[in-house]
Amino acid sequence: MRNGHRLANSLRPVGIEYGVQPHADGSVLIRMGHTHVLCGVTVEERVPPFLKDRGQGWITAEYGMLPCATHSRGRREAVSGLSGRTHEIQRLIGRSLRMMVDLRLLGEHTLRVDCDVLNADGGTRCASITGGALAVRMALGKMVARGKLVAMPPLLPVAAVSAGVVGGQPVLDLEYSEDSSADVDANFVMSGDGRWIEVQTTAEGAPFRPELFTAMTALATEGIGQLWALWDREGWQG
Repeated sequence: MRNGHRLANSLRPVGIEYGVQPHADGSVLIRMGHTHVLCGVTVEERVPPFLKDRGQGWITAEYGMLPCATHSRGRREAVSGLSGRTHEIQRLIGRSLRMMVDLRLLGEHTLRVDCDVLNADGGTRCASITGGALAVRMALGKMVARGKLVAMPPLLPVAAVSAGVVGGQPVLDLEYSEDSSADVDANFVMSGDGRWIEVQTTAEGAPFRPELFTAMTALATEGIGQLWALWDREGWQG
């Protein structure tokens, strides 16, 4: 039995709080079980050099764990330098969030999304993507209200969830105790119309059979389907 008597296809309890950082253009605190990530968006009146004078915007992300987010204190990466894992996660978050809007509709603005892990218990990159997308939506709403955009651009919801194989059993939304002993670890990012944005799957000890990947994909599809309810909740404008 999983912690909390969760079934194999059950998400951990999910919670969203908007406007946690009043000075941000958009901010969301997302809780997935004991994983808590603060996602804040800053709108910048410029774009990277490779986009200058091309009339389109950009969305990028930065990710980090606070020192006491895990069981043992980690060093601040601002002091020790970014790890390869952090670089990989930042690129994944940025790629995923750029899928949610036509960048040509943003003008020459950059939306910089900061994802800071307050508590880590597995699935931090997936929580960052799900929370970051909601924070981007909030920031775009504020851009319209402030006259930086003529109208709210059409948005394609984006969400992510982990899945894996633990003790031979495919399961959804792994917490750390499961992730650290998993036979297979996977992260799935999906758009609101049911298309995949990115799938990362790794065998930890031995190759795995195709039917296990099919089972994990089905679990992820079901789990992300539940996360779309977050896009229907009120309160994001504030």
